[in-house]
Amino acid sequence: MARVKGAMMTRKRRNKILKLAKGYWGAKSKHFKMANEQVMKSLKYAYIGRRLKKRDIRSLWITRISAACKMNGMNYSTFMNGLKKAGVTINRKMLAEMAVNDKAAFTQLTELAKSKLA
Repeated sequence: MARVKGAMMTRKRRNKILKLAKGYWGAKSKHFKMANEQVMKSLKYAYIGRRLKKRDIRSLWITRISAACKMNGMNYSTFMNGLKKAGVTINRKMLAEMAVNDKAAFTQLTELAKSKLA
C-alpha cells in the first residue's frame, strides 16, 4: 500500500485561510503564516463584536425610551418602575419602536405608569 502524504489536505487548509485573508493589507493576504495569525485575530474580533452589538442595540433602545419619557415629563427609571407595577410586560425593543413611531400609544403608557406610581 502506498504511503499517504498530507500535501493535498495541507494545501486545502492553507487555501481556506488565504481565502479568508483576501483583502488584507500587504503580506497578510499572501503569506500563509501571517494570514493565519491575522485570520485568527479577525475571527476573535468578529466573535466579540457580535456580543458587543447586542449591548449597543439595547443601549440605543434605552436612550430612545428615555428621550420619549422626558417629553412626557418622566425619567426612564420611574417609567420602567411604573410599567412593572402596572403589570405591563413590553420589552425595550417594542417600547423604543413605539417611542419613535407611535407617540400617542407611548404617551398612554406613560400616563398608565404615572397613575400606578401615584
